[in-house]
Amino acid sequence: MTTSHLIDPEGPRAGVRPVAEVQQAHRRLDRKAAGPVRQTQYTRGALTAYLWALGRGQVSPVTGGRSDGAPDLAALTAEADAAQAQLEDFTQRTVPRDYVHGVLDTLAWVCGHSDTRP
Repeated sequence: MTTSHLIDPEGPRAGVRPVAEVQQAHRRLDRKAAGPVRQTQYTRGALTAYLWALGRGQVSPVTGGRSDGAPDLAALTAEADAAQAQLEDFTQRTVPRDYVHGVLDTLAWVCGHSDTRP
């Protein structure tokens, strides 16, 4: 018996999305927001979330939790939940609201909770 049925034909994933798709979304947003004048807190949050989801950041974008490598779906979802909590309760917010919103929108897309890609 082979285990080929266990291998994802689309390759490795970041959340529920193929890594290649998340990389492409990051590159597209990075090009769109190129330069400090055109980059907003929202795009900074989104770009940071993309990098963390791809395993290129050791610290999660909202909670500051440490990780080695790409976070799994549970960690991505927990970070999205933390972002949502910060948006709902301004006393918990430690970073700008637009940054947190960018993180939330990105992680919601990566986790499959939204079809809208930042």
